[in-house]
Amino acid sequence: MAENHRPRLDDVLAAQKTLAGIARVTAMEGSRYLSRLVGAPVHLKCENLQRTGSFKIRGAYTRIAGLGEAERARGVVAASAGNHAQGVALAASLLGVRSTVFMPVGAPLPKIAATREYGAEVRQHGTVVDETLAAASEYAERTGAVLIHPFDHEDVVAGQGTVGLEILEQCPEVRTIVLGIGGGGLAAGVALAVKSLRPDVRIVGVQAAGSAAYPPSLAAGRPVALPEVATMADGMKVGRPGDVPFRIIADLVDEVRTVSEDSLSGALLLCLERAKLVVEPAGASPVAALLADPEAFAGGPVVAVLSGGNVDPLVLQRTLRHGMAAAGRYLSLRLRVSDRPGALAALLGELSVTDANVIAVNHVRTDPRLGVGEAEVELQLETRGPRHCEEVTEALRAAGYGVMD
Repeated sequence: MAENHRPRLDDVLAAQKTLAGIARVTAMEGSRYLSRLVGAPVHLKCENLQRTGSFKIRGAYTRIAGLGEAERARGVVAASAGNHAQGVALAASLLGVRSTVFMPVGAPLPKIAATREYGAEVRQHGTVVDETLAAASEYAERTGAVLIHPFDHEDVVAGQGTVGLEILEQCPEVRTIVLGIGGGGLAAGVALAVKSLRPDVRIVGVQAAGSAAYPPSLAAGRPVALPEVATMADGMKVGRPGDVPFRIIADLVDEVRTVSEDSLSGALLLCLERAKLVVEPAGASPVAALLADPEAFAGGPVVAVLSGGNVDPLVLQRTLRHGMAAAGRYLSLRLRVSDRPGALAALLGELSVTDANVIAVNHVRTDPRLGVGEAEVELQLETRGPRHCEEVTEALRAAGYGVMD
């Protein structure tokens, strides 16, 4: 495909043929919980179950497969926080091409290990993807290796667009497609494929509020770089839209929404508990949008694209804990109790009746704010939700305990 050529439907169809036997046709799973919430059928397109754990193999393989013999001989280079890195590493290995991948310092160790196992040489540079991409670009200029951009190339967009073709085949009655946006390759590709065949389908993009470069860029009519980005969703941690996907998204995506960190963690928790699917925060962003404003998606059927499942176990642990707290599943309390033998045991006895699970207890006796004969107890409790939190608090007050704000 020629440089600066805006991809067309024919390019996406060609990519689909190229990817036959390489990329999986991922499952489409219905969600009863989300369907009840939205008031219309909701389906989950499970790209978290794709090879390498995300949709990125589609664009990476399409791009590398399109290189000439001389270009392949020079090798390829990429920059990524994890998903594109693994996609490039596997695609290059399958095509017999040498690959070097730059990853940020502090990238999750499982993603680094997986990228190496797929055959790439990994180099770490910078703290955000934009810095890492600059290092990869310099390496390409110095060595002649071909830069495989994570989103800003026509072949990459065409490859990601095959997700849209599958959605139309698996759910021909779809009315709305919701998907996350980082640099924009997936959203642009899906919008291009779907709108070419079904212009009536609504396409909604979702960004993390702390790295939402598309709303100001769309308002300005050109890609605008954010001064800083901050989100748990490293797959969406992109400070500037790509030129190629921006043009397509500006023309074809109907709406771009933002979601909070609380919404992302809550969505990840829901995917795990209700759908039994491990999804990374960026991949859970469409579900976060549905949870935040279900009425906005009532014109179903709705397909939410779970774009990836490569989440570091430590990040998963923190995110799930945050999601449970946001959902009212954790309760933190401070109480004043009498400083006498058996007082703490009596308090825990009251809690056992409420069916709250005690996670941690901190018993303070030496604070100068305490009166003589008083102690303060800090409790971390696991509960069943907001209503249960209220029931536990009221039960303690009814038992004579002073619950402090």
